[in-house]
Amino acid sequence: MLQNIRDNSQGWIAKTIIGLIVVLMALTGFDAIFRATSHSQDAAKVNGDEISQADLSQAVEMQRRQLMQQLGKDFDPSLLDDKRLREAALKGLIERKLLLQGAVDAKFSFSEAALDQVILQTPEFQVDGKFDADRFDQVIRQMGFSRLQFRQMLTDEMLIAQLRAGLAGSSFVTDADMLAFARLDKQTRDFASLSYKADAAAQKVSDDEVKAYYDEHAKEFMSPDQVVIDYVELKKSAFFDQVKVSDEDLQAQYQKEIANLAEQRRAAHILIEVNDKVSDAEAKGKIEAIAQRLAKGEDFATVAKQTSQDPGSADNGGDLGYSGKGVYDPAFEQALYGLKQGEVSQPVRTPYGWHLIKLLGVQAPQVPSLASLKDKISRELKSQQVEQLYVDAAKKLEDSAFEASDLSQPAQELGLKVQTSQPFGREGGSEGVTANRQVVQAAFSTEVLDEGANSNAIELDPETTVVVRAKEHRKPAQLSLEAVSEPIRKELAREKAADAAKAKGEALIAGLRDGKVALATSQDGQAWKVSEAATRNQDGVDPKVLQQVFRMPKPANGKPTFAGITLSDGSYTVIRLNGVNEGPEPTDEEKNQYRQFLASRKGQQDFASYRQLLESKAKIERY
Repeated sequence: MLQNIRDNSQGWIAKTIIGLIVVLMALTGFDAIFRATSHSQDAAKVNGDEISQADLSQAVEMQRRQLMQQLGKDFDPSLLDDKRLREAALKGLIERKLLLQGAVDAKFSFSEAALDQVILQTPEFQVDGKFDADRFDQVIRQMGFSRLQFRQMLTDEMLIAQLRAGLAGSSFVTDADMLAFARLDKQTRDFASLSYKADAAAQKVSDDEVKAYYDEHAKEFMSPDQVVIDYVELKKSAFFDQVKVSDEDLQAQYQKEIANLAEQRRAAHILIEVNDKVSDAEAKGKIEAIAQRLAKGEDFATVAKQTSQDPGSADNGGDLGYSGKGVYDPAFEQALYGLKQGEVSQPVRTPYGWHLIKLLGVQAPQVPSLASLKDKISRELKSQQVEQLYVDAAKKLEDSAFEASDLSQPAQELGLKVQTSQPFGREGGSEGVTANRQVVQAAFSTEVLDEGANSNAIELDPETTVVVRAKEHRKPAQLSLEAVSEPIRKELAREKAADAAKAKGEALIAGLRDGKVALATSQDGQAWKVSEAATRNQDGVDPKVLQQVFRMPKPANGKPTFAGITLSDGSYTVIRLNGVNEGPEPTDEEKNQYRQFLASRKGQQDFASYRQLLESKAKIERY
C-alpha cells in the first residue's frame, strides 16, 4: 500500500500530480492563492455543492498568469479580458465539480497509502532524490495549502484522473470498424494537377475602382482609437537596497533553520490488510503468526515477499525507503521511531490493517554551515522587510494618486519618475505596461479617459504596481483616400487575379467534363503534374490539394473525375483523379495500432459525452 504505485511513477498518477504542482509552483508570489476559507457569496452551485467567489477569483488569476507565462511577451492582451476569463474559469470549475461528483458516485477511490506514495515520489518534495518533509511543507505553504488542504486537493485531482482513465480506457472497437478505418487510411490515389497562377501584377485597377471600394468600405478605413498615458511604476526590487540585516538576525534565523532539520528513517514493513473479506481478528492472527516466524530467525525481506499484502513494497522485501516525520500514519510512525536499527516492532494497527515494521537505517541530518546559508537567509530576511515596505508604499501611492490632480505629486512623494508611453489602442501595446490588460482597461475607462482622473493602483505582477493617467486621446478619424489607396489597389488586384485564375480553371474543368476539351498531356500550355499512389500525407503536395483529392468520387467507367480548389496565394489548382487504389491488408501490428488509435479516440468521445450527460442532469445555478 505505502509502496503500491512506486513502479508506476511515470504513469498518469505521477504525471497528474507533478503537472499540477509545476503549474501551481509557477504561480507562487500570488498572495495566498487558496487562503480564503469562507465566503459570503457563491459564484455558482452544482447539485447543491458551492463554488465560491473566492474559488472563481483564484481560477481567473491562475488562467491569467498561465496565459502570460505560456505566451510570454508575444501574448495578445485581448486574451486576458476579465469577462471572458471569468466565464471560462467558471465553466472549468463547474465541469471539475461535476466530474468529482461523478467519480464519487461511481465509487472511485484511492487509499491514503496511495496518496502517501504520490507525495513521497514527487520530485518537487525531494532533496537529493529523497523525500524531505521540510521541503514538502515549504512548497505547499508557498501554494497557500495546509497539509490537510493539500491532501484534499490531491485526492480530488486523482479521483478525476481515475474517472477519466476508467472511461477512456473502457472503450472498444470492433474488427469491422478497425478494418474499415484501415482500408480508408491505407488507400492511395492516382491523380494529376495543374495550376493557374494568380498574377496580381498583370491586373489593372482604375482610380474609379479604388474610389468605389473606398466609398463602400469607408468604415473600415479609420485611424485606431488610441491613447498616450503618463504613469508611475513602483517596483518591489527598489527597496532591497534600503534594508539591512544584522549579524544577530542572521544567526537567529540560522539556528531556526537547523533546528528544523530532522533525521530520516528507512523502514520496511509487512502488511496484512483488514477488509470486507478479512476481519480484524483474522488479520491480527496472521500477523502474529508471521511475527513468530521472524522470532525464529527467518529473514524479514524474504518473509515480506511471501506474505505482505502491500504489492508495491513486497517485491522489495517490504522496503519503503527513507523518510522523515509526518509522512506515515501516526501509529506507524510512533512504532518506527521507537525502534533501534535492525529491530522489528510488535504488530501495529493502522487504518490499512496490521503491520510488522523493521528499522533498516537511520540518517542523521546534515547540518549546513552558516556561511553556506548566509546569502539565502539574508535574502529571506530582507524579503520579509521589503514586502512590508512595498505594501506600505503601494498603499501610499494609491492614496496619493487618488488625492492628486496629476502624477507629479505621488511621484515626488515616493521618489518615482513620471514616464510616458507610446500611443496604443484598445488591443494594447506590444510590450511594457501597455501590454497589460488591466492598464489598457484603466486607460480607456471613463474615469481616466473622459474625466481625467488618475487610475487606481494596478498590480502588474506581485512585484510591480503602477498608476496611470491619460495624457492624450487620439480619437478615431476617417483616413483619406490618398492614405489608403495603395493597399486598396493591391487588394483589388489580388482579388482580380484570383478570380481570373479561378475562371480559367473552371472553364478547363467544364470543357474536360463535357468533352469539348480533349484530355492531353498538357492543357493551356501547362503539363499535368502526375502523382501515383499518393497517400493522405503525401510529401510535396499542398495539404489543401490532398484534402480535395481524397474527397473526390471514385472514377467510373475508366473516366477520370475533375475538381478544383483555390489556394491561399490565390492560384487555382485543377485536379484530375485517375484512380483509387485499395491498400494492402494491415499487418497484426498495424491492426493493433489502428485499434488502439480508434479506441483512444472513442474513449475521448465517451468521456466528452459523459461530461455532457453530467451537465444535462445537473442542477447548476450561476449567480
